[in-house]
Amino acid sequence: MLTAFLMGFFCGLPLLLTKDVLQAWMSDSGMDLSVIGLMSLAGIPYTVKFLWAPFLDRFSLPVLGRRRGWLLIAQLCLTASIAGLALLSTPLKSPALIVIMAFWVCFFSASQDVVTDAYRREDLPTQELGLGSALYVNGYRLGMILAGGGGLILADHLSFSTVYLLMAACLLPGIATTLLTPEPAAPFGMPQTIRQAVIHPLTEYFNRPQALSILGFILLYKIGDTMAATMAMPFYLAAGYGKTQIGAVVKIFGFWATIGGGLAGGILMLRFGIYRCLWWFGILQASSTACFAVLARIAPSLPALSSVIAFENLSSGMGTAAYAAFLAGLTHKRFTATQYALLSSIMGIPRVFAGAATGYLAQWIGWELFFIFCTLMAVPGLLLLKTIGNQNTESL
Repeated sequence: MLTAFLMGFFCGLPLLLTKDVLQAWMSDSGMDLSVIGLMSLAGIPYTVKFLWAPFLDRFSLPVLGRRRGWLLIAQLCLTASIAGLALLSTPLKSPALIVIMAFWVCFFSASQDVVTDAYRREDLPTQELGLGSALYVNGYRLGMILAGGGGLILADHLSFSTVYLLMAACLLPGIATTLLTPEPAAPFGMPQTIRQAVIHPLTEYFNRPQALSILGFILLYKIGDTMAATMAMPFYLAAGYGKTQIGAVVKIFGFWATIGGGLAGGILMLRFGIYRCLWWFGILQASSTACFAVLARIAPSLPALSSVIAFENLSSGMGTAAYAAFLAGLTHKRFTATQYALLSSIMGIPRVFAGAATGYLAQWIGWELFFIFCTLMAVPGLLLLKTIGNQNTESL
C-alpha cells in the first residue's frame, strides 16, 4: 500500500512541470502567447501512451525484471529530462529546444505511468485494489501540488532553473523505491511476440461478455462530474465569489476534502467491494453536482460554497478512487500495461470532447439548468453499471 502511494506521488510530480510551471517560466521570459499555447502539444504522449505499452508488456529486462526494470529506466530518463529543462538558460531563448525537452519529460512521465499502473494491478490482490488505487490517486495529487504550487512559490525566490533541478532531485527517492520493492509475480506469463502483445490484449478483452457495455460505462460514469468541473471556475466568478474566496475554499479546503474522500473511498471499497461502492459513489457524485444548481439560485454565501465544495470533493475523491480500481480490475495480468493504458485513454475522452461543449451549453441554458443537465448525465453510466453488475460483482 505504501508503494502504491509513493508511486502515485512520483507519477504526479512531473505533470505540471510541463504545464503551469513551464508556462509561468516562459511568460517571465517574455515569450509570445502563441508559443506558450503550442506547448500543450508536448503533452501528446499522455494521450497515446497505449502505442508503446505493448512493448513494455512484451519485453523483460535482464536486471530487476519486466516491471521494475522498465520503471527504473523511465525514472532515470525522466529525472535527466527534467534536469535538462533546468539547464536551459534564463530567460528562455529557444522555443524549439524547450518543446523537445518538454516532450521527453512527458514521454518518460507517461511511460512511468504505464508501468506503475501495471505494477499496482499485478502487485495487489483484487480485494485490495480499491484502497491501493485510492492511495495511488492521493499520492498523485500530492505530487501535483508539490510541483505546481510548491514550484511556483519557490520560483518567487529562486530561478526557474534551480526549481527544476530541485524537482528532478525530488524524483530520486522514487528510484530508491523501485530498487527496494519486489518484482510482482507473473502467473500468466508474458506475450512471446509483439503481435501477441498488440493483438491479444484486444481479443482477450472483446471476447468477454458485455465488453461494449463496460466500455460505455467507462465513457459515461464520470461524464456529468467532468462537464460540471470544466465550467466550475467561470461559474464561481459569475456567481459573485472573489478570487481569494475561490482560492481558499475551492483550491485549498477542496483539495484536502478530495484527499479525505479518496481515503474514505479506499477503506469503504476494502469493506464492501468495488462494484457496490461504484453505485454509492456515483449517486453521491450526481447529488453533489445538483448542489451547484442550488448555488446558482442563491446569493453568494461562503458557508454554502464551503458546504457544496466539501460534498463535491469528497464524493469526487471517492468516485475517482473506485473508478481507477475498477479499471485496474478489468485488466488481464498478462497484458496489464497495454489494457490499462487503453482503458485509461478511453476514460479521458469525455474530458476532451464533452468538456469542449460545456461553455456553449452553459451560455445557452444558464447555470442552474446546466448543472441539472450535468446531474442527469450521470444516469446512463449508472444504468450501464447495473447491466454489467452481474458479471463483475463477485470479482470486484
